[in-house]
Amino acid sequence: MVRGEKHEALDIDAGTASVARMYDFLLGGVENYWSDRQACAALLDIAPSAREIAHHNRAFLRRVVKTLVRDYGVEQFLDHGSGLPTQDNVHQVAQRLDPGCRVVYVDNDPIVLAHGRTTLDENANTAIVHADIRDTDDIFGHPATERLIKPGRRTAALFVSVLHCLPDTDDEYDPAAVIRRTAERLGTLGPGNFMVICQLVSDDPEIRHKVTALMDESTRGNWGRVRRRSEVRAYFDGCRTLEPGLVDVIDWRPDTPPPPAEARPTEWVEWGGVARL
Repeated sequence: MVRGEKHEALDIDAGTASVARMYDFLLGGVENYWSDRQACAALLDIAPSAREIAHHNRAFLRRVVKTLVRDYGVEQFLDHGSGLPTQDNVHQVAQRLDPGCRVVYVDNDPIVLAHGRTTLDENANTAIVHADIRDTDDIFGHPATERLIKPGRRTAALFVSVLHCLPDTDDEYDPAAVIRRTAERLGTLGPGNFMVICQLVSDDPEIRHKVTALMDESTRGNWGRVRRRSEVRAYFDGCRTLEPGLVDVIDWRPDTPPPPAEARPTEWVEWGGVARL
């Protein structure tokens, strides 16, 4: 998710691993290349639970969307870094409960856009926007966003398993700055909107270093870093988190009994929650 010029003619680099395609592979998808599978093999050597973590994260996304629509009346979603289409995409989960729900997917990965334009952009209430997730003004000012995301309707911005793709910077493109700016734009739509944030964290500095180094090399710099819980917690400053607070996503309002401690990944977890602004 590196900033750069945006073109309608999008070249797909099959020789460089893509976070979106790696995630697709870990979920059992087929929209990936040899470079992605090689990177995943190396990742699984460092963190054997990577495939398990990907599935837990996807289940969290489904539960969050269902909960926000059913229990909090959310009608609009901005899915930042949406990734490749898979089963139960955001609009499918949301529109099963409320056919009027509107979803804008945001990504700048060429293969995501190529597939998204035929799979995600499938009805009048969905659209996919080609933008870097850090370009908040471009996203909110895009014609598709202005068409679908309306003031006065309950809205949720999703940053699900994507902030670890962003490096720390000293400018407005730092992940924390992006979250603050997105929250401000949500505030202009009205009160009571939501922010969903989770990312990969680890208590083990060796895991943080090895995974970050591998992903940075494999994706040729399209990566940020594995962080600590305290760093993710700071993204929620000034917000009220919904119960059960900030947790391993396995424990966020599970619809089946979560695994016991001894059966959980120990090297890293996907960690975060949902905040009401």
